[in-house]
Amino acid sequence: MDQHEWLAGQFEANRKRLRAVAYRMLGSLSEADDAVQEAWLRVSRANASEIENLRGWLTTVVGRVCLNELRSRTGRREAPLDAHVPDPIVSHPDRIDPEHQAILADSVGLALLVVLETLDPAERLAFVLHDMFDLPFSEIAPLVDRSPAAARQLASRARRRVRGSSKAPEADPGRQRAALDAFLGAARTGDFQALLEVLDPDVVLRADRGAAPPGASRIVRGARSVARGAVAFTLAVTKVVGSVRPALVNGAAGVVAFDVHGRLFSVMGITVSQGKIVEIDILADPERLPQLDLTALDEPA
Repeated sequence: MDQHEWLAGQFEANRKRLRAVAYRMLGSLSEADDAVQEAWLRVSRANASEIENLRGWLTTVVGRVCLNELRSRTGRREAPLDAHVPDPIVSHPDRIDPEHQAILADSVGLALLVVLETLDPAERLAFVLHDMFDLPFSEIAPLVDRSPAAARQLASRARRRVRGSSKAPEADPGRQRAALDAFLGAARTGDFQALLEVLDPDVVLRADRGAAPPGASRIVRGARSVARGAVAFTLAVTKVVGSVRPALVNGAAGVVAFDVHGRLFSVMGITVSQGKIVEIDILADPERLPQLDLTALDEPA
């Protein structure tokens, strides 16, 4: 076996880990796959014979590709996309697909990905590579053109932002599902008081409907505003939505809605803390929905 074949084998052995790194960095499955492919093109041209920690080196290569993409993405945006919802990973309501499990290790819920997208690209890189993938700051520092001490500070700032932006999520799937069912039931019947009882007073709803029509994507804050919007939205889509199916969305309780023609209408995931819904994330972007993989929903229980 020559070096290229050996390196290709090592890359494939680490592909799931590298894809998980890229998903945390970019919040997009398609962009994560592109980043991993770009990393392989770079790796295949390198001389890896003297690299002691190949796994760490591969991780840093993917990290550099993702950092460049984040910086390029930041430069292209004319305005911040506050209502942007990262690509959700949809699984069967009773279990997470093994392929998804590799990506979702460390409970990478939509709420966490949303917070990560508020970070500076260098902060995000330092936090993801160190806190989630255990890379030492000595290996992260060259990627961000900083000293190891400065890279440590980047991760520390990111860590404070992450901890300060979200409440501890409920781990019990049963309690998550109970809160979601209560929310959906109250929205269907227009029970405003029941909605207030299941929503945290500071709940945040993020609805990403894409770029058009203008103003369709929005963030709604506060239990009363979210409750009013939920009732109004349910009434508005009664004749549009044909079916709603339970699912795991990034490992947490959620639902997938289809229109009357059987086409994907939206994906909604929630974050529950102490029995209350603290965050609702809805992706209804007609350009991004067809790219989602829903095959796990049709697998037998």
